Amino acid sequence: MAIAELGVVVLDCPDPSALAGFYAGVLGGSIDGEGDWVDLRTPGGPSLAFQAAPGFVPPKWPAADASQQFHLDLTVEDLDAAEKEVLALGAKPLDTEDRSRTFRVYADPAGHPFCLCAC
Repeated sequence: MAIAELGVVVLDCPDPSALAGFYAGVLGGSIDGEGDWVDLRTPGGPSLAFQAAPGFVPPKWPAADASQQFHLDLTVEDLDAAEKEVLALGAKPLDTEDRSRTFRVYADPAGHPFCLCAC
């Protein structure tokens, strides 16, 4: 028997509205809230929340002394097409050189790593 169920994944960031807008562009959905806490309700899936974190320092990819702690795997049908779109929204490539792999690693505008996966 489970003790709890997952409510929402929360990402710390310097600008919750801006980061919610980035992920709404990637995942779709509707944004609710403003200021220090913003929710993104994705269509048919879990919600993401974005929390203001004064002094936020983004993780580094890869770096043992500045660990990413977690990342999002986002499933896509076409890696090349999805890459073009996330870069247009403000993502930065972190590990995308090996085009034979089924995944590529990017950073969102606040620096959180995420993967596009054709898995």
